[in-house]
Amino acid sequence: MNQTARIISIYVADTSGVCSALYEFGGMTVIHDASGCNSTYTTHDEPRWYDMDSMMYISGLTENDAVMGNDDKFIDDLVTAAEELRPEYIAICASPMPAMIGIDMDAIAYEVENQTGIPAFYVKTNGMQSYITGAGNAFLKLSERFTGTLDELKDSATDIDNAASGTRVNILGMTPLDFPLGTDKEIRKWLVKNGFEVNSCIGMGTSLDEVRRLNRADVSIVVSSAGRPLAESLKQRYGIPYIVGVPYGKCFAAFLAEELRTAAGKKGTPGEVVTNVAGKYRSFDSRIAVFGESVLATSLAAAISVCTGQGTRVLETVGDGDMSQLSESDISCDDEERLEEELKASEIVIADPLFRPICGDGEFIRLPHDAFSGRCYKSEEINMIDTDVPFFNRLKEFG
Repeated sequence: MNQTARIISIYVADTSGVCSALYEFGGMTVIHDASGCNSTYTTHDEPRWYDMDSMMYISGLTENDAVMGNDDKFIDDLVTAAEELRPEYIAICASPMPAMIGIDMDAIAYEVENQTGIPAFYVKTNGMQSYITGAGNAFLKLSERFTGTLDELKDSATDIDNAASGTRVNILGMTPLDFPLGTDKEIRKWLVKNGFEVNSCIGMGTSLDEVRRLNRADVSIVVSSAGRPLAESLKQRYGIPYIVGVPYGKCFAAFLAEELRTAAGKKGTPGEVVTNVAGKYRSFDSRIAVFGESVLATSLAAAISVCTGQGTRVLETVGDGDMSQLSESDISCDDEERLEEELKASEIVIADPLFRPICGDGEFIRLPHDAFSGRCYKSEEINMIDTDVPFFNRLKEFG
């Protein structure tokens, strides 16, 4: 049976992706779902929950509410909580049950905003997609509500240009589901070292003010698939070009910085820039397989190619990532049986430890991914931003 797993885990769902994306912006995020389900998100999917407060709630949807369509209760609860907490905004998303019975979540958000005067919006989810879809939709909705218009940007252009000291960069798609905590600081350091100015970092180490000034950037760097919809929107609305990639390894990070400078020089001009940077620097070899989300996995594959001279093959295992990052030799597959078959040609596998049981007898390099294994292997997480990691030395000797 396709898409059935008897051994490996599954990736975080879209509702948790919404919560992770919106965690640090000062708003109130509510999942319309049964009571108790919030623990799935807070306990397993969100490492910031233990150190940083955020207004994340669940509606406590009951069977009677679902059958009888008691939307007034949900609206009243949202209004009461919002009037007490006074969040910057109210975001709601749906679990599978509201999605199946057709609750009009947009109408609920409209009614709540009308009663409270607080911006409210619905982030489309159904509980059946991955965190990438949820987080991507959340970032996009947030920007649509809070990033200024072109006229507002022109009014403040002089002050912005006078204040800027370098090429301004948006970091898009940064969440702890894909990156260890603190990675945002490492990417900021890498950008500053290369003469850039960080305009906004959307997802971690951020605030709503950074969303408001997204349109001031000269270029964006998309560090995960969750940031791609927002990057496309900023390009269409403000002419801000973007590239896709993560600065893994010193050599690939240096190439990525140059691509970022080239893209920044094309702000506001028609035509495409190279968004798939990893594809330019990768070489192929089926004997080394890299598992995971498409942007992270292809960036690591490119870093391996330029830092060690070895080719790789990427197996995108989430299922709804940015497939434009994959080469013809890569595959997207979330089916356990097919993954086992594809791995027969691989002598080295780089993946989250929970993939180990289906990877045969070859060498396995453990690379934890929070969106897949949660906090199980957090002690093994490593920083790969603009630095060469120990397993690169092993790969240099391979073959």
